[in-house]
Amino acid sequence: MPQALRFLGWPLLVGVLFALLLIQRYPQWVGLPRQDVQLVQAPLYSRLQEGPVSYAEAVDIASPAVANLYTTKLVSKPAHPLFEDPTFRRFFGDNLPRQQRMESSLGSAVLLSREGYLLTNNHVVSGADQIVVALKDGRETLARVIGNDPETDLAVLKIDLPNLPAITLGRSDSIRIGDVTLAIGNPFGVGQTVTMGIISATGRNQLGLNTYEDFIQTDAAINPGNSGGALVDAHGNLVGINTAIFSKSGGSQGIGFAIPVKLAMEVMQAIIEHGQVIRGYLGVEVQPLTPELAESFGLDGRPGIVVAGVYRDGPAQRAGLQPGDLILSIDGEPASDGRRSMNQVARTKPGDKIRIDVLRNGKPLQLTAEIGIRPPVNGN
Repeated sequence: MPQALRFLGWPLLVGVLFALLLIQRYPQWVGLPRQDVQLVQAPLYSRLQEGPVSYAEAVDIASPAVANLYTTKLVSKPAHPLFEDPTFRRFFGDNLPRQQRMESSLGSAVLLSREGYLLTNNHVVSGADQIVVALKDGRETLARVIGNDPETDLAVLKIDLPNLPAITLGRSDSIRIGDVTLAIGNPFGVGQTVTMGIISATGRNQLGLNTYEDFIQTDAAINPGNSGGALVDAHGNLVGINTAIFSKSGGSQGIGFAIPVKLAMEVMQAIIEHGQVIRGYLGVEVQPLTPELAESFGLDGRPGIVVAGVYRDGPAQRAGLQPGDLILSIDGEPASDGRRSMNQVARTKPGDKIRIDVLRNGKPLQLTAEIGIRPPVNGN
């Protein structure tokens, strides 16, 4: 027996040790949970895939086409607050003495063409009596307003100077969250300034800033004076027009908004060609389909928007739409969001006919409406 143990001992010991090593390496083979952590190692990036150490080249490309704006307007106010009293106005009417003074404001603009067309925000130049454009090369000149579009907060200016630079247009519909962006403008009037960030989000709307909203959100620092300036990509191509900041203090808090260049160019071309932006008009007021309304309509997860009101003698009324109707789709596009559907209507050419699928009193209806021209008032 001892001789048999001596003969079999070493093989048994080696087998036990090998089994323990296997169990430790592959515990799932015997029904035990794995103890090691599975980590994913990043691949080795080539030099072309690494981020740049400088964006100076992009700035050199874009910055000559970004101008500083200085606007002034004449403002009159009563010579004394007492003159605003209703008693004074009843006896003296509007012939009370008034003081006049000049108010100035700052902003930025982007040169889109060598012919001298610039894009800026409407709120930067609204009501201005004089607009001075200061280029990066030191030249200054007066600009005239070609047209504006308060509903997207854009305005088109024109200057007449030789050898003007023009920015290169990027593709705002192909940007991705995480892409590097540079904001170029004139914050607080200190002069042209560049800040860097990333694309934080796209398609932001329902912010209450404009009637038509499709904002790019960025954390590149945007401050007062940056409005109307350029948001460019890492190659110096324009992707947006800086418009607003979300801030409680009035300074940058890492949430800035820019109008996509695709939308900005559509507005600019319409203003240059027609003097205004011509939008489609349906003449309805809509509200979202809440879970309570969806239950009352007997819908289970179907998209739709509720007609809250219909404008008299508008395209919707002529088509037969009524308050309380549930719009399911417009020209085959599901009506899941009221703002998106009204933007779809606005992009439709006036005179074109669209098919509207609605649900009225539980019964489906199909209506046809001829799109009108949107009047310069709120509502669609």
